[in-house]
Amino acid sequence: MSDTLSALLAPRSVAIVGASDNIHKIGGRPIHYMKAMGYAGTIYPVNPQRETLQGLRAYPSLDALPQAPELAVIVVGGDAAVQAVADCARLGVGAAIVIASGFGEAGENGRRQQDDMVRIARGAGLRIVGPNSQGLANFGNGAIASFSTMFIEIPPKDGPVAVVSQSGGTAALVYGLLRHQGIGVRHVHATGNQADVTVSELALAVAHDPDIRLLLLYLETLTDPAVLAEAAAVARARGVPVVAVKSGRSQAGARAAASHTGAMANEDRAVDAFLARHGIWRVDDAHALARCAPLYLRGWQPEGRRLVVVSNSGASCVMATDSADALGIGMAPLAPPTQSALAGKLPGFAATANPVDVTAALLTNSGLFGDVLPIVGADPAADFVLLDIPVAGMGYDVPRFARDAAQFADTAGKPIAVAAWQESVAGVFRAAGVPTFFHAADALAAFHQLTAHQQLLRDIAGETAMPTSAPAATVPARTLSEAASLARLAKAGVPVVEHYLCQTAEEAVAAWQRIGAPVAVKASSPAVPHKSEHGLVALNCNSRDAIVAAFTQQTQTLDTLHAPCEGVIVARMTRGQRECMVGAHWDPTFGAVLLIGDGGKYVETLRDTAVLLAPASPATIERAVRRLRIAPILDGVRGDPPLDIAALCTLATQVGQLVYAAQGGIRSVDLNPVMLGVSGAVVVDGLMEVAETDFLGECHGVGLRPSPTTW
Repeated sequence: MSDTLSALLAPRSVAIVGASDNIHKIGGRPIHYMKAMGYAGTIYPVNPQRETLQGLRAYPSLDALPQAPELAVIVVGGDAAVQAVADCARLGVGAAIVIASGFGEAGENGRRQQDDMVRIARGAGLRIVGPNSQGLANFGNGAIASFSTMFIEIPPKDGPVAVVSQSGGTAALVYGLLRHQGIGVRHVHATGNQADVTVSELALAVAHDPDIRLLLLYLETLTDPAVLAEAAAVARARGVPVVAVKSGRSQAGARAAASHTGAMANEDRAVDAFLARHGIWRVDDAHALARCAPLYLRGWQPEGRRLVVVSNSGASCVMATDSADALGIGMAPLAPPTQSALAGKLPGFAATANPVDVTAALLTNSGLFGDVLPIVGADPAADFVLLDIPVAGMGYDVPRFARDAAQFADTAGKPIAVAAWQESVAGVFRAAGVPTFFHAADALAAFHQLTAHQQLLRDIAGETAMPTSAPAATVPARTLSEAASLARLAKAGVPVVEHYLCQTAEEAVAAWQRIGAPVAVKASSPAVPHKSEHGLVALNCNSRDAIVAAFTQQTQTLDTLHAPCEGVIVARMTRGQRECMVGAHWDPTFGAVLLIGDGGKYVETLRDTAVLLAPASPATIERAVRRLRIAPILDGVRGDPPLDIAALCTLATQVGQLVYAAQGGIRSVDLNPVMLGVSGAVVVDGLMEVAETDFLGECHGVGLRPSPTTW
C-alpha cells in the first residue's frame, strides 16, 4: 500500500476539523467510533470553541497541533473546507477526507470550489477523499473516519469483506445487509465526488489486504479503468471475487448520478464488457451486491449448474423448480440408486425424484433432512442443494435441522443454501454458518451468480492481458469512403467482397466482365456515407446497359449533391445464409470496443448484438455470439445447415485488433452486412472513421485486390 493510501486506511494520527462533543453530529461520530473500536493512534479534535471534546484535548486550529496528522477529517463546509485543505497542504498532512457537500454535485460554483481544492492539494502531494463523502472505515484497526449512522444501528464486526462505494448511503446499506446475515465487514469506504481518490484506488488497496476474501464495489462513473483492472487482477490472483454495481444504466439513471456525485456517465455496454473482461461480476443493485456473499465466503467453486431441491412442501418444490428454470439452472436427474436410498428413508408417499418432498413427516421425524442431504449430495449429477423450508417453528427441531445442514456444508464439498422466511428459523441456520435466504428465488439467484461468475473467471483465464487506459480522442476525425474503408480492411487481412473502384463507365463494364456475375454498383464518396437514401446503390446489374446507366445516374447524383466523386464500386453480388454485423470503435475510457451480432437493415431495431473489449480471441467472441438470440439459427434449424460461426468470429477478431492497434487512430468501423455462409464470412459493405493524423490515403483506380474468399 502506498504511503498516501496508508494514511487513509491505517493512519497513525487523525485530526477532525470541526469536531463535536455530540456523538450524533457529523463532527462527533468519528471520535466516538474510533474510541469505541480501539483505535490505537492519536486523535486530535479541532474546534476553536472547546478545550476538550469527548474526553480528549481539543485544539483551536490545525496550526496548533503538536504535529501534522497523517489524516485530517474535514467536517466544516464551503470556503472553510477549502481553507482547511489549504492548511493541510501547507502543514504536510498526508491525506484528507472532506465530508462537506455542496461542491461538484451542486453546480458550477461548487465545481469551481472543488477544482480549487484539488489544485491546492495536488500542489502539495495531499490526497483527498470526497468532497461529499461519508468517510472511510477500517474495522481491522479501528480507524473509523466516517459518520455513518449504520455503525450505531448494527454493531460493527471485523470480517473478510470490503465495501468500496462512491455513495455513502449505498456503502452503509451494503454494510447493514451483510451484518444482518451475520457477516463481518472490515472496510466500508465512500469516495463521494471522488475529485481525487477513486473507488478503483481504494479497491486496489484493500485487494492487497490478506484477510479480505470478498470485494464489493458501487460505481457511478469509471474514470481510471486501468487501476480497477489492476485491482481485479490482484483479487483474482488471491482468489477474491469482485462484484460491482455500476449505476446509470439508463439515461435517466445517468442524469441522476450526475446530480448525485457530479459523475459523468460511461457508455453502459462498454462498462459491461470491461467488467466482464476483468472477471468482475456486475449486479443491478445494492441488495444483489450483498446477496451472494454467504456463498462466496464458503469458498465453493462449483463447475456445474444442476440443482437438487429438498423441501417439506410440495408446492415449494414446484415453485423452486420454476424459478431455477427461469435462471437457466437445470434440475439434477437423480440416479436410480439415489432414489432407492431415498425411498429407504422417506415415507412411502414421499417423492424421491428431484425435487425431493420430505412431506409433513418432518414434524415427527426431525432426522429427515439429515438422512436425505448426504444421499442427494453423493449423487454425481448434483452440483448444489437448496433446502427450502416454507414452514417450521414450534414443534420442529430446528436446531437439529441446522446442525445437519451445517455438517453437509462442511463435508459434502457442494454448495447448500437454505430458504426460510421465519426469522426464528433462519437465524438458527445463520448461526450455524449455513447460507440462508429469505426466499428460494434469492437463494437460486445467488447460486446462479456463484456458478456464472466462476465460469466467467475460467473463461477469461486464457485471455491475454492488455493495457486498459485509452487516450482521449481530441484530434478531428474524417469518414473514409467505402472504397477506402474496404481497402484498409483488406490490407489488414479482413475478408472483403470482390470489388473494383472505377472512374469511368467503361472501367465499370470491364469490372463486371472480370467478375463474371451479377454485380452491385455503388457510388463512392466520403461525403455520402449512407448511399441508399440518395439512390446511389444499384443491385443485380448484369448487362452493359445496366452498368452504364447506374454509373451515369450515380455520378450525376453526386454532382447534384455537390459531393466529391471517387467513382463507383462494382462489387460481386454476394449472398450468405445470414446477414451479420461487426463494428468497433475507440472509447476514450476503455479503448477498443467490439460489437458483433445480427445485421441487415433491422440491426438498430432488433439490437441482437454483443459488446466486448478488443483485442478478443475468436473463442471469447464465439462465447458472446452463442449468447445472442440468433445463436440457434446460426447452428442450423428446420433443416438449414450450420453456419461458419468460427469464420465470423475470426473476422471480428481481426477488426478488433485493427482498431486496438491504431490506438485511437481509427475511431470507428461499421461493417454491415457481413455475409455469413456455411463456409466463410465476407464483408459486403463497410465504413471507417479515422483521425485526421492517422489518415493513410484512400485507394483509387481499377484493380483493388479482390477478397480471396470464394462463395
